[in-house]
Amino acid sequence: MQLLNKVAIVTGAGSGIGRSVALAYAAEGAKVVVSDVQQKEGLETVDMIKQAGGESFFFKADVSSPSDNAALVDAAVATYGALHIACNNAGIGGASAPVGEYPIEAWNKVIGINLSGVFYGMHYQIPAMLNTGGGAIVNMASILGNVGFANSPAYVAAKHGVVGLTKNIALEYGAKGIRANAVGPAFIKTPLLKDMDAGTLDWLVTKHPIGRLGEPEEVAELVLWLSSSKSSFVTGSYYPVDGGYLAG
Repeated sequence: MQLLNKVAIVTGAGSGIGRSVALAYAAEGAKVVVSDVQQKEGLETVDMIKQAGGESFFFKADVSSPSDNAALVDAAVATYGALHIACNNAGIGGASAPVGEYPIEAWNKVIGINLSGVFYGMHYQIPAMLNTGGGAIVNMASILGNVGFANSPAYVAAKHGVVGLTKNIALEYGAKGIRANAVGPAFIKTPLLKDMDAGTLDWLVTKHPIGRLGEPEEVAELVLWLSSSKSSFVTGSYYPVDGGYLAG
C-alpha cells in the first residue's frame, strides 16, 4: 500500500474528483480527512471509505476562510497525530461573461475559493508537514491553468495562479522535504458540469482528441502517484490529464 500510515487532507471531497482522490488515498492505506462545505456529501464520502475498510472523518470547512483552513489542519493533527499529504481540490466554476462584463462579486468569489483557498490551505498545511519531516501537496489546477477559455476570466486567472503558486512552494520548500505539484484536468464528468446543456457537452467532447470527457477516477490516479513516494523526484510541475485537449 503506497500510503500506509500516511495522513491526508482532501478538500472538496464530497463529490467528483475530490471524492475519487479521497477513495484512492484510503485504498492505499492513508487516513483521510474529508473536507467540504457540503456536509451530507462529505459524510457520504467518509461512509464509502469506512465501508471499504479505511479510516476517515469529515470536517466541514470553507477554503476561502483562513480560519477554516487552520482548523482543518488542526483537526487532522489532533485526530491522527500528523499531516503528510494534502490535495487542495475544492473549487467552483463561477459566472460566464467576458472581462468587461464579469460581475465583480463573482470574480471575488472565484478567486477567493479557487486561488486564495489554495494559498490558505498550504499556509497552514506546510508547518504541519514540516513537523513530520516533509510531505506532498497536490493542487488541483485545470487545463485552464495553461490556456484561456472565453467568458471564464476568473476561473482561468485563478487556475493560472495555482500553477504559479505551486512552483513557488517547490522552490521554497524542496530542500525541507515538501513536494508540490499541480494537476490540470480537462473537462471531467463532475457536478461542475451539471448545469451545461447537452449541446454544450457535445461540443466539449470535440475539444478532447480522445473522443470523450474524463472520469474523476482517471484524475485520482495521477494525484495518487504525485502524492506517493513513487514521484519522489517530482516537484514544481504541472501535469495535464486532459485527453489531448492541450495538444491542439
